[in-house]
Amino acid sequence: MSFALRNSLRTAVRAAPRRARGLATESPALQAYQAEEKALAHHAAETTELWRKISYYACIPGIAVCVAWVYNTEVAHAEHIEHIKHENGGELPETPAYDYLNRRGKPFPWGNNSLFFNPHTNKDMDA
Repeated sequence: MSFALRNSLRTAVRAAPRRARGLATESPALQAYQAEEKALAHHAAETTELWRKISYYACIPGIAVCVAWVYNTEVAHAEHIEHIKHENGGELPETPAYDYLNRRGKPFPWGNNSLFFNPHTNKDMDA
């Protein structure tokens, strides 16, 4: 076939009217699928609202109760520490130097204290 004949044949095929493709809107399978999708969207909306209510009415008050409990516990602990200091002349008593405490196989690169050393709660190993 020659080039011109092939191009004219392609043009004729492309120009021919095509049959319209209709959607099967009357299909029972399609209607069942659409009903299932609608039910699924409705269920998702209800479940979202349920978990929103659980978050607002259960989790947030629960967190507030836990915060209050921890605060009260820490206040009692601080009072106890102050009481021990008062009994011992304003300082905490020296902790016993047990052999099994603060065992080091090799020194830390940053010194004898741990990386998260807090002088208010941890014993200073350099002193």
